[in-house]
Amino acid sequence: MVKIGNIELPDFPLLLAPMEDVSDPPFRALCKEQGADVVYTEFISSEGLIRDAAKSIKKLDIYEKERPVGIQIFGANLESMLRTVEIVEQSKPDIIDINFGCPVKKVVSKGAGAGILKDIDLMVSLTEAMVKHTDLPITVKTRLGWDHDSIQIVEVAERLQDVGCKSIAIHGRTRAQMYKGEADWAPIAEVKNNSRMHIPVFGNGDVSTPEKAMEMRDVYGLDGAMIGRATIGNPWFFKQIKHFFETGEHLPEITIAERVAMAKRHLEMEIAWKEVEIVGVMEIRRHYTNYFKGIPNFKPYRLRMVTSDSAQEVYDVLEEVQEKFG
Repeated sequence: MVKIGNIELPDFPLLLAPMEDVSDPPFRALCKEQGADVVYTEFISSEGLIRDAAKSIKKLDIYEKERPVGIQIFGANLESMLRTVEIVEQSKPDIIDINFGCPVKKVVSKGAGAGILKDIDLMVSLTEAMVKHTDLPITVKTRLGWDHDSIQIVEVAERLQDVGCKSIAIHGRTRAQMYKGEADWAPIAEVKNNSRMHIPVFGNGDVSTPEKAMEMRDVYGLDGAMIGRATIGNPWFFKQIKHFFETGEHLPEITIAERVAMAKRHLEMEIAWKEVEIVGVMEIRRHYTNYFKGIPNFKPYRLRMVTSDSAQEVYDVLEEVQEKFG
């Protein structure tokens, strides 16, 4: 069993990574149904929350069926982050996660996300202050370091644990790498194998197949996998991994009927959550490529789905897909 604070999870839990414009409540709920053990919100700007920015506030929405759920926040200003903790607590998440890993320039330029990897002392002091400011478990998601020459993740993880961080998820790339090259899980294993570490150490980056998840578990000995890009348009991925762990075999291919049904449900849930049809229609667009991955000559159908502003038009295309490929 793996524990984040008092939250009990199964051995080698699978976590849905926080992804901007992807891990919203409808998608998190679908992933939960398909076997995700913990889900995280899109990352939320502390400054946006304090300013009462509508987009940031909306990201605090949580469905009961998602639990355990973590709300992820980012920022570099202590006062703002502590105020954010107070705002986030009102949404009653199970976990508050701090993003110390986002490599995007507009985040990094403010010293937040992966930008804080240039100032480890600040990273540690921010975490410590937030731990003291709430009874909820504080966790951290970060990267190996700012660049190859500044990797000190073993020491960083130890220091974060020492100030009360309850788990750490580490993406196997530096900020300089962005998302290029291959994720290196060896330094994450070093963190896990440090005899002083007792909090869960989760691996992140390039878990793209059930075999990769098994490698992270059995070869690198990590406590769990946080999975991002491989789940987009593929909420079944969690179920596929768990089936592979249990049987050593792959689940049968997801049928066209199952894909169409999931895409329809996802769209319905997005519209219900956003409460404006066109916004719900736009929110799901990035998922269509993967929902229907591998279907030959699918491009014209996908093009119609991603350019339509009408839910009915999208449903009509999905019906056509069912008839032609099902």
